[in-house]
Amino acid sequence: MLTANDWPIAAAMLSQGDAHPTGEPGSPIERWRADLLEVSDAGFGEVDLTDSWVRYGDLSPQQASDLGQCLASTGLTAVSLSAIRRSVIDERHGAEHLAYAHRTLDVAAELGVGVVSVGLHRALTPEQRAQLWFWTVEGHRDPFDDDEAWALAVTRLRELGRHAGELGMLLSLELYEHTFLGTAASAVRLVEDIGLDVVGLNPDIGNLIRLHEPVEDWRAIAEATMPYANFWHVKNYTRDEDAAAGLFSTVPTSLELGVINYRDAVKIALRNGFQGVICVEHYGGDGLSVSATNRDYLRGRVLPRRGYTPGTSRVRQAHQGEVSA
Repeated sequence: MLTANDWPIAAAMLSQGDAHPTGEPGSPIERWRADLLEVSDAGFGEVDLTDSWVRYGDLSPQQASDLGQCLASTGLTAVSLSAIRRSVIDERHGAEHLAYAHRTLDVAAELGVGVVSVGLHRALTPEQRAQLWFWTVEGHRDPFDDDEAWALAVTRLRELGRHAGELGMLLSLELYEHTFLGTAASAVRLVEDIGLDVVGLNPDIGNLIRLHEPVEDWRAIAEATMPYANFWHVKNYTRDEDAAAGLFSTVPTSLELGVINYRDAVKIALRNGFQGVICVEHYGGDGLSVSATNRDYLRGRVLPRRGYTPGTSRVRQAHQGEVSA
């Protein structure tokens, strides 16, 4: 049973930019080590290998080995890997993204990662990239009335889940706006249709409540999805609403100050048996320092410091050890 002292809280590599090998002369090892040292110096012992930093499924065996050595030399443990913006049901690149996800699972296993998070969100559009906050411009919407697209999502994510199980890992599906994982009910239906105990949800509630439009209540999202959670991206936003005027505004902030009450969210998670890795994220500014602040808030004032009676989860949890499909 995890407590505040030993709960794995990983820093997302989201804030470290793009450090993928370019193919130019020289090695990425120095850049990798420098970025990882920054994370270590911020007080983290665990890291989430976010693939906006390195595209793990495209590394050569030697590069993957080099990355493992960099992790070891900086004293960091890669407890999770988040592969983002490569939807396996993309109309043009879905098969390619599926193959990349399989390669990513293999690299994650080599690095000793226990859980890999994937989603159905797409690459940002040029219009989204032009904004200060990309979520203020609508991107792709999954076709909720298309039964074939839904069946394809179930089939391909189940395939990834079986691969993860064979490798002794968990697969987590990230909540994300306007996708089949974009509402609590749809996300729960998807993981239930997949029907593998190694496949659960990553209830990244921040991805949903930041939208400049009416959104589900964060508590309702947490209550519905936490029974299926096996990994958790946490971040927060301020949110202001004038529903009568149709005005909505959100800005990233720390876990403590945003609209999601993480003290209550953690209680909901514990009541539903959550014992997974927590990954702290933040957009804008010094994201690593805000992530460190969020880690300290969770450890110091939110996560349980003594014995408690956890609830029962509906999916396999990382701390339970060996997993099977």
